[in-house]
Amino acid sequence: MIFQNYMGEIAALSTAFCWAITATSFEHSAKKIGSMNLNLSRLFIGLLFLSAFTWFTRGHILPTDANASEWIWLMISGLVGIVIGDLLLFEAFVLIGSRISMLIYASVPPLSGLMAFLFLGERMTGLQILGMFLTLGGIAVVILVAEKDSKKVSFSHPVKGVLFAFGGALGQAAGYIIGKFGMASYDPFSSTQIRLIAGIIGFTVLFTIKDYWSKYFESFKRKDALVTLTVGSFFGPFLGISLSLYAIQKINPGVSSTLISITPIILIPYAFFIKKEKIAFREVMGTLITLSGVAIMFF
Repeated sequence: MIFQNYMGEIAALSTAFCWAITATSFEHSAKKIGSMNLNLSRLFIGLLFLSAFTWFTRGHILPTDANASEWIWLMISGLVGIVIGDLLLFEAFVLIGSRISMLIYASVPPLSGLMAFLFLGERMTGLQILGMFLTLGGIAVVILVAEKDSKKVSFSHPVKGVLFAFGGALGQAAGYIIGKFGMASYDPFSSTQIRLIAGIIGFTVLFTIKDYWSKYFESFKRKDALVTLTVGSFFGPFLGISLSLYAIQKINPGVSSTLISITPIILIPYAFFIKKEKIAFREVMGTLITLSGVAIMFF
């Protein structure tokens, strides 16, 4: 019974684990077929998983029972969060690197909480706010790991890259809030279908404008990338996004997105045991701080 009181928090934490599996799977696939091809393929595969699931659980292959308002708002949520947010974040990776980009991207939770307060009238308790900032602080400690060329990533970062990273965070936060508003009490998995459909439409337009289709179909020759692409699509566009929508449906978006953002912490064991990377003391401290913040949110 006690777990029923924390279904939103559990869904958010489960989403973080899904993103960790997705990240490791897509890391392998992206090196083989490229991030642009990966983006569109993951949405197609995720939509297939979702369609099979909703047909089995709800009797609907597609969300034909959603009303016009739900379709409009969830489509907007998909375009803002999945298409615009991801594109800006990936561009930031190129300009200022993934480490600084992900640190800035960690501003999603406070942005989500602020937007929820401004547009949805939702409030966070004092302990939730404290837990949120502890979690963000721990993530910052972990992500800002010193490297051999750390002098290159001091405070002299291209303004354009910083703006792209903040734009990606803002897109993700806005996608959460718009999705919560548009979804209301509608099924989270069918809501995810609508968001993925919007993402597919958005990327289809981009591929057509950039004349990228020949490169996309060429990527299907890389059979070695299909397995990890499928695994990542199951835990990402299918299960991960659906659980994240369920989480924001049940609890404050600022709390849910904070719990979801612990993915970098979860990836530490993978880096240590699988990739055989050395884990610094500050990373351990960051993990403890983050988990403390997560624990506080349950009180």
